[in-house]
Amino acid sequence: MAAYKPVVVQGFPKLGERITQDTVYWRGYKTPVQIKEFGAVNKIDFSPVSPYNYAVTASSRIHIYGRYSQEPIKTFSRFKDAAYCATYRDDGNLIVAGSEEGSIRLFDVNGRAPLRQFDGHTKPVHVVGFLSDKYRIFSAGDDYASSLWDIPSSTEIISYNEHTDYVRCGCASKVNADVFITGSYDHTVKLFDTRVKNSVMTIEHGQPVESVLLFPSGGLLVSAGGRYVKVWDVLKGGQLLVSLKNHHKTVTCLCLNSSGQRLLSGSLDRHVKIYSTTSYKVVHSFNYATSILSLALSPEDETIVVGMTNGVLNVKHRKPEVRKEKTAKKRQPAYRTYVKGRTYMPKQEDFCVSKPVKHVLRKYDKMLKSFQSSKALDAVLEPPIRLHTPEVTVAVMQELHRRGTLRSALAGRDEKQINLLLTFVARRVIDPRFTSILVTVADIITDIYQPVVGQSAVVDRQFLKLQKAIGKEIDYQEELLEVLGMMDTLFATFTRKRATCLEECKSNGLGDTTETSMNN
Repeated sequence: MAAYKPVVVQGFPKLGERITQDTVYWRGYKTPVQIKEFGAVNKIDFSPVSPYNYAVTASSRIHIYGRYSQEPIKTFSRFKDAAYCATYRDDGNLIVAGSEEGSIRLFDVNGRAPLRQFDGHTKPVHVVGFLSDKYRIFSAGDDYASSLWDIPSSTEIISYNEHTDYVRCGCASKVNADVFITGSYDHTVKLFDTRVKNSVMTIEHGQPVESVLLFPSGGLLVSAGGRYVKVWDVLKGGQLLVSLKNHHKTVTCLCLNSSGQRLLSGSLDRHVKIYSTTSYKVVHSFNYATSILSLALSPEDETIVVGMTNGVLNVKHRKPEVRKEKTAKKRQPAYRTYVKGRTYMPKQEDFCVSKPVKHVLRKYDKMLKSFQSSKALDAVLEPPIRLHTPEVTVAVMQELHRRGTLRSALAGRDEKQINLLLTFVARRVIDPRFTSILVTVADIITDIYQPVVGQSAVVDRQFLKLQKAIGKEIDYQEELLEVLGMMDTLFATFTRKRATCLEECKSNGLGDTTETSMNN
């Protein structure tokens, strides 16, 4: 009796993910910690000084979290309604925040009651921040106004009314203490100099502006609105350098890493994209559970904090670098120890003893060997094989079809098993590697289980999915054939024109002239 030959699984080339230094670096963060807040997280801001605590603004509270704490170490709750945009001063001692009632409050990080309150806006204040001189505050809100405040005297220095819609984002220059920037839903970004009564630059973003960011050098400005992230050269009068469209929904927040070489953007499409600031190409991406409203990276890039619309705070910490201690290496046997005797040729008088090689069969091969077709098919429909190595499942189906037992293996199945089979076929039938055999499988399943159609909503749904998948593939193939037909026509036209030109040249005597000149 001949020995059983295991099923031959046809190998297909796999397109592996490209592993770059950025991939390794950004994957070096631990499993995230989830913290539930009282409402949507509209702002996250890290303290610029050690130990790098961060302020989270959600609902009517501002929570201060330590680097590794999962509970707030301090809470500011002196707000009648929602609080917005809690921001640290450069020395980490003061926090300023806007509010729904239109007032601005200044807090000491070591106290609880507000040190100052600035009243002047008539509608909610969504944007507040410190100028780099540390003694002035800028603000903007839904009353279209952008204002400047003096901290010691609690008075308004100047107010600008140039926007024509809600102002929802802003930032201050770290280089010039008189410059701050605001972005509005009127599609514009305006640059203000506090020494001048009007804005000194207006940039048209083209979409409602959700976030603005100024590079530490002060020369480049990034604006986000709609699906676009745009980079502008401020020193060239607001010239557009690059427009990025890598998100599928509105971009809501921007952030730079500590070196300024990576730009991060968060969006309502649940993704955080990381760009290189030299090529402006996406080098990595994070995926989150729900839409993202706010994003912050700690000053040492050790922690990424993301705030979402459902009030969840997602905190990722970098894994500590493990230093390998040098230990005395155990001496390994020399190479000649392993190859000893491999080249020895037996002599005529030698008696050779060969050790039989034991072949371990897989579960589906054992079932096929004992002619249990249904169990062999069940073995390759288990999740690890079905999901990660579909080529094994298809190879077994092909072997059953070759043996003529595929129909009996597919017959006699309950609702759950039919649903599993149809799900696999509908998902993989459009893969060119598996189409030929899976079309046969789909045909047999339809033929066997046609009498029970209408008895199970689950099975009916899977049949409809299969029909839709095959219909789409047929449409794609028809379109491709049309394109191929067009290309054949174009190529034929070009060939005909070239042949006509050559014939005309010969009839005009140009061909003979050319031959004569070549002979000379």
